[in-house]
Amino acid sequence: MFSKCKQILESIGEYILMVIQMIWGATCHPPKWSLVRNQLFDIGVMSLPVIAITGLSTGMVLAAQAYFQLSDKGLTGTTGIMVAKSMLVELGPILTAFMITGRVGAAITAELGSMRVTEQIDALKSMAVDPLRYLVAPRVIAMTLMVPILTVFSCAMGIFGGYLVAVQLYGMAPHTFFDPMPIYITSFDLISGFLKSFVFGMLIVTISCYRGMNTRGGAAGVGKSTTNSVVICYSAILLANFMLTLGLNASYWLFYSAGMP
Repeated sequence: MFSKCKQILESIGEYILMVIQMIWGATCHPPKWSLVRNQLFDIGVMSLPVIAITGLSTGMVLAAQAYFQLSDKGLTGTTGIMVAKSMLVELGPILTAFMITGRVGAAITAELGSMRVTEQIDALKSMAVDPLRYLVAPRVIAMTLMVPILTVFSCAMGIFGGYLVAVQLYGMAPHTFFDPMPIYITSFDLISGFLKSFVFGMLIVTISCYRGMNTRGGAAGVGKSTTNSVVICYSAILLANFMLTLGLNASYWLFYSAGMP
């Protein structure tokens, strides 16, 4: 038991140290643009289909459930604002982070893990190439940039999906669906969703890179590291979402008192 706790604490310390080195390498010694560009394409553009499907289906389900639950209470006019609020503040960032973890985070861990067990990373060090700058920093920059953008795209697809169900399927007037949104969606909601997506992106890329760079045990070790990284990312995202929600809600009154709309 003591040795297990000691191992966990050591892993946390190594992870924090690696995160500091990642941020330092990405900001003070940025990698080549070509490396970042390739990661931007792999993480952002190649994830658009799955993000579109996720956001669209989620918005359609939200609209269908909201309309069904509120129709007998005369509150169907709130369907649009319920879909938009849910997507922007909670479901958009969470589901996007989950999809990126499964599609990109697992691939990062597997790729870096394979390079570790085949001693390619050691070969880079022998050639005086910093693995963190060459392999990790481009992924950190690309992930932190693309996850918020993909979250915005997911939210837009979710609102569009809600529009299709509420307006095209159930016959709600378009202005009834869209008009309450500028009134009830505040800038604080947008900031909350953006901040969550940024934190989730950092968690995904740092955990995935850490697990990949510390893979041991050949092909079996790569599979184990990949599975562990996905599970840890999901757990970290859910915990971080809870903590961020509490912190943002507590700080809302500070923004409100400052006159934020």
